[in-house]
Order: sequence, then C-alpha cells, then structure tokens
Amino acid sequence: MKYLVAVDGSESSMDALRHAVELAAATGAEVEAATVVVPEQFFAGGDGPPTSLAEADEALVAADIEDAETEAQAVLEEAEAVGDRAGVEVEAGMLYGEPVDELVEYAEGRSPSSSRTQSDDAEREGVDAIFVGHRGLSEEHEGRVGSTAKDIVGRATVPVTVVR
Repeated sequence: MKYLVAVDGSESSMDALRHAVELAAATGAEVEAATVVVPEQFFAGGDGPPTSLAEADEALVAADIEDAETEAQAVLEEAEAVGDRAGVEVEAGMLYGEPVDELVEYAEGRSPSSSRTQSDDAEREGVDAIFVGHRGLSEEHEGRVGSTAKDIVGRATVPVTVVR
C-alpha cells in the first residue's frame, strides 16, 4: 500500500500528513509527500491591466522559481521530520505546475510533464490513496473552502481522504 500526501505548508496539509503517517505506521504502508511549485505571476507595469494577449505576455512576470523551490524544500523537510518522529520514512518530492493536474497525474502513475522527481522515461506505479488537507494555503488566505481538495476528489481515480 502506498499513500500520496499533498503538502503545502498549511496546518491542514500537515494534519493530513500526520494522519497518513499514523495509518502507515499501523499498516506498513509507504508514504510519499509531494508539494507543487507554482511560481506566482503578477502584473509588472503600466497604469492599467493589459488589453491584449501580447500586452499580457509582456506585462506578466513570474516570481523567482528559486524562491518558490526554497519554500517548497522547507515544506518537504518538515514532512520528512513528521515521518521521522513517527518512525515512518516519508519520501518527499516536488512537482511543477497546476496542483490538481500534477497531483492526480502523479497519483495515477503517470509522470507529470513538469515533474522533477522522476526521470522522463521511468515507468512508475501509482498510489493506492491520496490524503489532502481540507484547506491549503491559498484557501486560507483567500477564504475559499477546499477548492483544491474538492477538485482532487472529483478527478482522482483512487480513494481520497480529506483531513479536517
């Protein structure tokens, strides 16, 4: 049995990780923690928003990917520490892109096109279950309740546990 836990540094995602680790400790399951790096984009210039795709392409700037990776690495190190405290090895890795797409593809055993955790030609097994927190960082800041969790539940082909 293998579990995938989506972690983003929010308390809710760490609760999901702790729950998966507890189950793994009791059942001997493997635990993989994945965080998805999504560089933020922001409007950089002009007095108003862009009026065409060409203007938007020139005016949108992605935040430094290295900063996003540094933050993601800190989340993964904490995920590994949660496993260490429980005596369960947590394999941690980064995915790149849109969180729902990347996590669902990874869970199904398809290597996401942006994944830097697997080699391009490596065939890999999927997971038996996904664990997610009911609210991630974006929902905590924006007030939405669980849009990522809801979308994963709707698209995943394996059981999904939403931890509250």
